[in-house]
Amino acid sequence: MPGIYLHIPFCKQACHYCNFHFSTSLKYKAEMVEAMLRELRLRQDYLVDKELDSIYFGGGTPSLLTEGELMRFFEEIGKCFTLRPDAEITLEANPDDLTKEKIAALGRTPVNRLSIGIQSFFEEDLRFFNRAHNAREARACLEEALAAGFGNLTVDLIYGSPTTSDAHWEENMRIAFGYEIPHVSCYALTVEERTALFHFIKKGQAPPVEEEQAARQFDLLVAAMRGHGYIQYEISNFALPGHFAVHNASYWKGEPYLGLGPSAHSYNGESRQWNVANNASYLRAMHGPPGGPLPAFFEIEHLTPADRYNEYVMTGLRTIWGVGLDRLREMGEGYERHFLECIRPFIENGQAERAGEVFRLTDAGKFLADGIAAAAFVSAP
Repeated sequence: MPGIYLHIPFCKQACHYCNFHFSTSLKYKAEMVEAMLRELRLRQDYLVDKELDSIYFGGGTPSLLTEGELMRFFEEIGKCFTLRPDAEITLEANPDDLTKEKIAALGRTPVNRLSIGIQSFFEEDLRFFNRAHNAREARACLEEALAAGFGNLTVDLIYGSPTTSDAHWEENMRIAFGYEIPHVSCYALTVEERTALFHFIKKGQAPPVEEEQAARQFDLLVAAMRGHGYIQYEISNFALPGHFAVHNASYWKGEPYLGLGPSAHSYNGESRQWNVANNASYLRAMHGPPGGPLPAFFEIEHLTPADRYNEYVMTGLRTIWGVGLDRLREMGEGYERHFLECIRPFIENGQAERAGEVFRLTDAGKFLADGIAAAAFVSAP
């Protein structure tokens, strides 16, 4: 089943590690909502199947939207699509936004799942990341959300930071377990170009990120999650039984989705397209004459058989669903043979395993997933 992703490109402040598209000025937030509503109307035929399995408000910081703005989106989506009764509707939120009043307002909308950017329960980490919330708010928002009946929660945590000792990383996980959070996403701190963290490290103003530390804390993560009954269904995502993320799992399984807003991506099985990552350019395009042609605000890439093979290997090896030989055979002659040749060394060294016709990474291979997948890629003709 398809899903819709809405990119809300605003944040109160810039996290030092973030390279997503956003603006710290909220001046044009109302205009952006109207523009995204127009894009929704213009592109409603992008998805052939009109029954939605999921809606995901990402960003940026979607928790900056008002109750009224959220309801505008739901009303317009309802005019263009059919929402399954059990559809997952996720909103990403920052802890400092999740006051008792805000949570009550969200409870009056169709949102049924909150993705909370905790990142850490320790003040030292939060200051290093330049997060807008503090350690007290990290705990308080979870208590308020649970008290209000939002049991379907997922939280983000970051490991591998120079400020995060092994003991603090284990304590971060223990705190999350204590709240009985059903889904946890954990990411190694990465240094992306054009971020404040990249420039701080380059200038010697911040300590470098150490891969050995990240690998060690990843091992602690996998062991702790398994010990508490969580399933690692994707490299960075852990869930109690019955709580896999519907929307994100659809990405990894190759399901179609429609992305709305600046920098949002869309996929229909044959091509990928991505909107311009500039608020002003997006707004100008969407202010075109009503009833006119679809504004030129995106780029498109038509996928070759090699592209589809590479994407399937990349996503499949990151998940518990693995890479299946049946899918490879459907992609065309030679892909099965190529994959079998490339994956053999990783099976021999214990980083991958085979169960019938399905190949998955072992614990020893998961931290190296991207490199293992890349070794099995085919070059474009």
